[in-house]
Amino acid sequence: MRRGAVESWPTLLPTLINKLGYDRDTVEAREYTVSQQKTHWIISGDLLIHAVIEGDSKATPLVLVHGYPDNLQVWDQVTQRLKDRYLIIRYDVRGAGKSDKPSKTNSYKLPLLAKDLEAVVNALIPGRGFHLIAHDWGSIQCWESVTGNTLKDRILSYTSISGPCLDHVGWWIRNAVSSANLPKLKRMADQLAHSWYVFMFQIPVVPEAIWRIGLDKYWPDYLKKHEEISDATYHSSQRDDGQYGVKLYRANFVSRLLNPRIRIARCPVQVIVPKRDAYVRPQLMDGLSSWVADLKILAIDAPHWAPITQPERVAQAVSQFVTEHS
Repeated sequence: MRRGAVESWPTLLPTLINKLGYDRDTVEAREYTVSQQKTHWIISGDLLIHAVIEGDSKATPLVLVHGYPDNLQVWDQVTQRLKDRYLIIRYDVRGAGKSDKPSKTNSYKLPLLAKDLEAVVNALIPGRGFHLIAHDWGSIQCWESVTGNTLKDRILSYTSISGPCLDHVGWWIRNAVSSANLPKLKRMADQLAHSWYVFMFQIPVVPEAIWRIGLDKYWPDYLKKHEEISDATYHSSQRDDGQYGVKLYRANFVSRLLNPRIRIARCPVQVIVPKRDAYVRPQLMDGLSSWVADLKILAIDAPHWAPITQPERVAQAVSQFVTEHS
């Protein structure tokens, strides 16, 4: 197997075991009971993706995808509230957590991220339909699958939190500029101002250097002071989660915003809008109904990291939407 430029090389045995359809630790057939958590290594191209699955193997599957600069642990509290009723699948996206971390920016393009999701569901729930739930960059990348053809018959619904489709944003910007409408232009300018970090991440080397010289250690304090996450703690992958994840922005933002594609959702979509999100403003939902035939928008009183600060509300909204579309 060609590895490419990858930071780590997990042992081959778990990969072969997983490929044959067995659990990497106990080498027994995949059977799950409520509250158990099983770890898997999924082959996606020349990478290994780290995934965990828990809940009842016969229950409705939910796939939860995290954003930046997080890993699958961002869904811990939501998972605790849903695993008794559903089969919960979470994975570290490429560049984060325990998954492989490609060094090339082109390795983080949206179609490859969509391939990772496809690899995970094909390995863990082959042929089954599932409900997709995502936050931040997890949400941005999942729009690629929700508006694509590969999984259109398997994604039963999509709940998006604080992560728009970049193509939709590109059309939204074009519409605002071409309209010469002052209120629209002001709303666009407001969002661009809140997206300052996107522009900073386009600068080579600098964001990575900031993570390496200490932002990883400061990050829990930032979350406590600005995002209302009182129990934020340092985790060992934070530096790498931050410095590799900036490649997501470099690989996709400019190309998608300047050359947006026509992307129509293939399933019902629920957009949860945290009212106090400091990065993704509510106006990005303007005109979304043009791209989503079956759309529900739910505003909640929360800052950006709603899966952590409002896990009960998020879990409730997810469960209700899943019930409506099962």
